[in-house]
Amino acid sequence: MRVAPPLVVTDAERAELTRLVRSRRTSVRLALRARIVLLAAAGRQNKDIAAALGIGRVQVARWRGRYAQERLAGIERDLPRGAPPAKVDAARLVELTTQSQPAAATPWSTRKMAAVLGVSAATVSRHWRKHGLKPHRVETFKVSRDPQFVEKLEDIVGLYLNPPEHALVLCCDEKSQVQALDRTQPGLPLKKGRAATMTHDYKRHGTTTLFAALNVLDGQVIAQCQPRHRHSEWLKFLRQIDRATPKDKALHLIADNYATHKHPTVQKWLAKHPRFHMHFTPTSASWLNMVERFFRDLTTERLRRGVFTSVPELITAIDDYIAHHNVNPKPFIWTKSAATSCRR
Repeated sequence: MRVAPPLVVTDAERAELTRLVRSRRTSVRLALRARIVLLAAAGRQNKDIAAALGIGRVQVARWRGRYAQERLAGIERDLPRGAPPAKVDAARLVELTTQSQPAAATPWSTRKMAAVLGVSAATVSRHWRKHGLKPHRVETFKVSRDPQFVEKLEDIVGLYLNPPEHALVLCCDEKSQVQALDRTQPGLPLKKGRAATMTHDYKRHGTTTLFAALNVLDGQVIAQCQPRHRHSEWLKFLRQIDRATPKDKALHLIADNYATHKHPTVQKWLAKHPRFHMHFTPTSASWLNMVERFFRDLTTERLRRGVFTSVPELITAIDDYIAHHNVNPKPFIWTKSAATSCRR
């Protein structure tokens, strides 16, 4: 039969252990461990101590041994639990993430990287956050190949930052093929604990094209919905702009390079109306036209969740939105210089 080695304590240690047992501020765990040590110091065997305290013999042997090795510090706190954290070669992790691809796949995932490095997916995720790596994301870009990119950029940004006196700067564009979409079934309204619902599928009821001109000065919008998108519709919209603006103001129109804007019939009409001055954005640089920002607001705030059973209903909704916008318009303020915008 195995016999536990005797445990010797000093008078000071015995007094401290007794104080821990009797104190009401001592935790239950620490008081129990102190009782184990006092009984062991009194010459009791582990089997007898376990029976007296109603605990297991292995538990008695553990705390008896720890007190013998570390004294009071050995029973005051538990040893750290769980396996030690796995060591990761951070340099290799970053190199694999930025300069390689997983087998038969394009982006790295935490599980794929964890399998290669032999660590957990949580560890990979933690190191990716630490180094600012997001392999699941990709950003798109488009480089303009317009040979006159710089000249056109400086021209348009100059109009934004330093508009000419006694003139209006209008950002013009078309939002083509706006669809009148109806849902196949009615959706459910928003309620507590549940988002509003709408069917994934839809029914098409036709399209319209929105022609819009945004006044850079005050944010007012001149708009017109037409069934098609040709030079004749563009010319009709130019006539509306001519009627809706003061006759004593020169008009500087910013538009893209769409062929309708440069049709010979349009050129003849512009020649007869010298107060119109056209400024074309560079190729693949529609972000320069501030009316695109208005189109974005129209889409997110009115069209995307709208239900339209006919084209006239869609046009009415667009007209109502623009009328509401023009009651209290707010202009978009361009702040970047041409040199800063060129590094976009």
